[in-house]
Amino acid sequence: MSVQSVPKEIGHLVLNVSDVARSTAFYRDVVGFQVARYGPDGNRNFLTCGVMHHNLALFKAPPGARPREKGQIGLNHFAFKVENYQALQEAHQRLIAADAVIDHVVDHGMTLSVYFLDPDGIMMELFCDSFDSDAEGLAFMKATPGQAKPFDVTAAAPPRAAIPPTDFSRAE
Repeated sequence: MSVQSVPKEIGHLVLNVSDVARSTAFYRDVVGFQVARYGPDGNRNFLTCGVMHHNLALFKAPPGARPREKGQIGLNHFAFKVENYQALQEAHQRLIAADAVIDHVVDHGMTLSVYFLDPDGIMMELFCDSFDSDAEGLAFMKATPGQAKPFDVTAAAPPRAAIPPTDFSRAE
């Protein structure tokens, strides 16, 4: 397999939503995306984080589409990275002000995360990295069995976790 043929990043996420205008307003005004293009028919809009053409597309769900059910096969959640802890706190405040449902707030060690539901009940996550480099975050991920410690996102950032000398990157 050549290096050129393997994926280098996740390109974009497309969600089927019940109300494109309502979801666009939520992802624009509450989460912080920018509109890259409104669909001329009102059945699809494209949003961006400001760098690439689109990171998120919202399509009108077909008639009779069933709402998401927790634990169903398919997407569990999708995560959007913010710049730093202060940005995560500001995003959390916007979610609260918009009466968004906050599902949980956790320290994963390599990230600090706020999980919330969008207007159609789709689980999303906003997170910031805990470490200064991607290499440190990956080292922590490989060295731990995983964690999800609740924390208070309105308080000062929790202390950064230590990277233990263990290896969980191999199957038993």
